[in-house]
Amino acid sequence: MVAYLPRLRNPSIGVLQHLSAAVRRNQRRPRPCLETLPLPLPRAFAQHAQQETSVGTTTPVPDDAPPPNGHKCPFYFEAGYALYAKRPSRPFPPPFLSLPSTSFSEPLSTHHRSRDRRPQVNGEMIRGVTNGDDAVLVSDYFIGANDGVGAWGTRERGHAALWSRLILHFWALEVEHAEYDPAHEPDPVAYLQTAFEHTKKATSEPQEWHGTTTACAALLSADTHNPPHPLLYVTQLGDSQILVIRPRDKEVIFKTTEQWHWFDCPRQLGTNSPDTPKQNAVMDRVEIEEDDVVIAMTDGVVDNLWEHEVVENVVDSMHKWRDQTSMSDPDKQPAEQTYADGMRFVAQELVNAARAIAEDPFAESPYMEKAIDEGLSIEGGKLDDISVVAAQCKRRKG
Repeated sequence: MVAYLPRLRNPSIGVLQHLSAAVRRNQRRPRPCLETLPLPLPRAFAQHAQQETSVGTTTPVPDDAPPPNGHKCPFYFEAGYALYAKRPSRPFPPPFLSLPSTSFSEPLSTHHRSRDRRPQVNGEMIRGVTNGDDAVLVSDYFIGANDGVGAWGTRERGHAALWSRLILHFWALEVEHAEYDPAHEPDPVAYLQTAFEHTKKATSEPQEWHGTTTACAALLSADTHNPPHPLLYVTQLGDSQILVIRPRDKEVIFKTTEQWHWFDCPRQLGTNSPDTPKQNAVMDRVEIEEDDVVIAMTDGVVDNLWEHEVVENVVDSMHKWRDQTSMSDPDKQPAEQTYADGMRFVAQELVNAARAIAEDPFAESPYMEKAIDEGLSIEGGKLDDISVVAAQCKRRKG
């Protein structure tokens, strides 16, 4: 089997184990002559407490981007995203990011491009947004969340964030350029395979960069019925997750299944990995309804919140947002409300809930439960990049 770099567990886990053991010892053997003092959190948690959650409704696209070739769907996504990085993202290396020269008189100066610091590949702006080692992308018919394997940051020429972002960028381009309609189904796995090949080429010599990433995305389309009904093409490779929720029933309509090699080592695309989209990606065709909510999230959510907690958080956030909107402008009709802002709020609330568990060294979490099943002594949440895209299916007017 080809050797490749597995995802590493949180380096703070050992600290947390000693910390929790000390607490248990103090509980078993109290010292009445000493005042009990609160134990300080490990330095890693103190640093993460300073990080802020970033939010948005759409990820940037070039101003001159052509309209999609094949997407004439009567449905679209009202979407928003929220991101929390356990540490700041590393800058992309040249040639993906051209930094300005220190001298305006230098013949090879790039000062004329210094105002546009957006990363590029093949002369085109890289789609999506980076969050730590994660990457997300939001459009009105395609959403995705990739999770780069952060352990590559310890290796020479390792850059997981670059890999996760490039895979998502090329995947989105393939979707944009594909010719499909209700009579001719799209092929997201083939698009991902092409994106994988383009990423390998872009990160090979002379600008070689190593990395691996999981991948998950949802493409919105429609069937051939009259009137048409929305269809969702969900593609999964690894342990990120797509969850489809029907808010009125507070139930999960569909969710992807995590793919693993072994504990804490999911299937992943990239350097030295045996996995490929053609061989390992799973695509599901899901019939949905208007107003269903599609959540694309990395394992920063899945490892810290159980499914029922995600559903409850999403539905409660939608009700909270509607109540806040009604109170701020009682005369505003529901049809006039900005649903994308509502989905941004939903994503932000979900990230905050996952972050609260991730930063709690004594919380119960799905990650802890999986570790115990493997015979490992781990407790608390899992500190990780947390990325969420929330999208609600709507019908186009006219």
